[in-house]
Amino acid sequence: MSLEEDIHWMRRALGLAQAAALAGEVPVGAVLVRAGEVLGEGGNSPLSGNDPTAHAEVCALRSASAAAGNYRLPGSTLYVSIEPCAMCAGALVHARVERLVFAAREPKAGVVVSNLQLLDAPFLNHRVRWEEGPLAEEAAAMMQAFFRGRRLAGSAA
Repeated sequence: MSLEEDIHWMRRALGLAQAAALAGEVPVGAVLVRAGEVLGEGGNSPLSGNDPTAHAEVCALRSASAAAGNYRLPGSTLYVSIEPCAMCAGALVHARVERLVFAAREPKAGVVVSNLQLLDAPFLNHRVRWEEGPLAEEAAAMMQAFFRGRRLAGSAA
């Protein structure tokens, strides 16, 4: 895919992240694409869904798997606003996602580059190619604003 396509789909992921933030969730959005078509998408929803696994990436994979009628999603690319955690990275491997593109690093829980290089681990039975950076500044600013707002709300209570 071209950088223009990556930016196009990342903008969609950022829109989903913004919607999650407006719902009181941590602003992470994900879009799964294959052959230029959206297979599935999602925003973070663990709070509203009372589901610790309802991260944006997992929601997008669930939606795509239901639409495809298969939990394996070869040839697909997942665009996500923030570097995935261990659970989400593992789900990408099991779903056989071909490529991951994330905007900004997640220094506390990210496992693609920030804390581990999990997707590059030699013991995995599937390799997910990954890239970082498209719209990283926008994604990072959205996260910072969200948590700044949370801190301010907490200090005002």
